[in-house]
Parts: sequence; C-alpha cells; structure tokens
Amino acid sequence: MSTLSIATAAEVFDLLREDLAAIEQEFSKQSASNVAVITDIAQYLIAGGGKRIRPLLLLLAAKSLGSTGHSRIRLGAVVEMLHTATLVHDDIIDEADTRRGRPSSNTTWGNSKCVLAGDWLYMQAFSSALEERNFHVLDLLISLTQQMVEGELLQIEKLGHLINEEEYFDLIYRKTACLFKVSMQLGAAITPHDFGDANVIEAQLGEYGRNLGLAFQIVDDVLDLTAAEEVLGKPVASDLREGKATLAVIHALERGTGADREAIRTVLADRSFARVSHSQIIEVLRRHGSIEYAMDTACAYAEAARQSIADLPPSDAKRALLWVPGFVTSRDR
Repeated sequence: MSTLSIATAAEVFDLLREDLAAIEQEFSKQSASNVAVITDIAQYLIAGGGKRIRPLLLLLAAKSLGSTGHSRIRLGAVVEMLHTATLVHDDIIDEADTRRGRPSSNTTWGNSKCVLAGDWLYMQAFSSALEERNFHVLDLLISLTQQMVEGELLQIEKLGHLINEEEYFDLIYRKTACLFKVSMQLGAAITPHDFGDANVIEAQLGEYGRNLGLAFQIVDDVLDLTAAEEVLGKPVASDLREGKATLAVIHALERGTGADREAIRTVLADRSFARVSHSQIIEVLRRHGSIEYAMDTACAYAEAARQSIADLPPSDAKRALLWVPGFVTSRDR
C-alpha cells in the first residue's frame, strides 16, 4: 500500500465529477412527487448541499472494482436520500432551527409535514433500490434502516445521562458509521469483479466504511464543541445543550475532579449553559487533553480505514479512498 500515492482533492473531484452530477440529477428526479409539498421540501434539502460523502464512498467502492453500470448512480442517490430522510427526522427530534447555515426544513414547513416528507423519502429510496432486483442490496438497506432508527431511539433514552465509551461507540456506529459501511458494501454488491472472494472484498470495503464513519462522527462531535458558529452553520455545543455526552466529554468525566464532573453533569441535566458556561466546559476539556484524545482516536480510525483496503488492486479509485480519511479528520465543518 505504501507504494501507492494518495490522491489529491482535485484528482478525486475530477475522477467523480460526472458521476456525482448524475447522482444529483437522479436524486432530484427521484424526489419529485405529485404532492407539491414533498417536492418542495426535497428540493430545499437537495439545495442545502452537504458533502455527499456517502454517495462518494459508494462510487469509489464500485469504481475500485471496475463498475461501469448505471446501478452506482441509482444507489448513490438512494444512500443520499436515506441520509437526507434521517436529517429531516433528526432536526425534528432535536428541535433544530438551523441546518448547514439555513433554517431547518421543520422551521419552514412544520414538524408534521416534515415527518411525512422524511417517511416518503425513505420509501422512495427503497422503491428506487428495488429496481436493482437484488435481494442482497435490499437486505443491506433494511438492516441499515433498522440500525439507524434503533440508534436514534437509544440516543433519546440516554439524553441527559452519563454514558461510557462503549455506549458512545455503539451509538455512533448505528447513527453514522453504519451508513458509511453500507455505502461501501453496496458499491461492491452491484459490481461483478474477477479478483478475490466477493464476500471478503465486500467485508473489507465495509470495514473501511465503518472505520471512516466512526472517525467522521468523532470529528463532527469535536467540531460541535470547538468550531465557530459561522463555520459550522449551526449553533455550537448543540450536543451538550441537547443532553448528549460525546467522546471528549466522556473522557473528561472519567478523568476530571469532582468539580469538573459536577459542571459537566449540570450542563447535561439542564440542557443549557445557564449555570455553567460553554467556556468553562471547554476549559475542563482542554485541561484534561480530552479534545486531543478524541481527535487522536478519530485519526486512529481513519488510519484503520486505510489499512482495511490494503488488498484492493492499485487504481485511481483506491488512491482516492486513501485520500478520504485525511479529508475527514482535517475538515473544519
């Protein structure tokens, strides 16, 4: 693996530009409904942009195995549709006002319409996936959706409570890493290839997705604590205000003084910084090296992702897959 150079951002974009544009069109086409409000909400969400990292992963997995068919475009749109549906529901559950620097859809259309639009997007994603006539694809998507819903329910049950690292990793696997993993597995599932055992290759690509997804969410959680609001596009420290303990906070809780733990518990229980300020919490985290600990953990998962694809044959897609972990751990939003 060391002899293969890591791609640059420009090379990755050049490699995928046409496919990503085709996925955007497919997503737009698939999210058109006879009921105007569904189309309006879907188009608003598509226009909100986002990194499109899940379809990007599916494309790279498929390309690394020599994919040429339309399936990668269709399923790239499917994973982005599923992701978008979860965002709509998340914003309602979290009572979020903003998403990516704009009003969240539920502040514009209200919770009732957005719940139903999210449901419609879920079903549309499955309807589109059904065109593959591939039971394995459906099996992956059904299992994924169950894991994501379970993750959201588990998180609601734990709001305001202290959790340990094991519980945290279970949550972020279900909520984030599972979709990264399945995006990679789908890329393999739709691409016949003539090297290695298909199940082994799919498992290795899935492991890459899982490790990358864990790194991605840990970084997301650190940025929630440390980034500037105008960069993040949503209020900072939203997790703490919603009663969510993330990795840096768990680290500080396990190492802090009685006063440190009490300060963190207070914010989690109050779900506000009324009695303990955001800067006080940051000071506790910095004193215990908790933010560095979380970032080091994210970088370790990013490196594990790179190691997961050591057996893939050399290609531009593999070079791009070696680039993605560095992008995930060095982003600022």
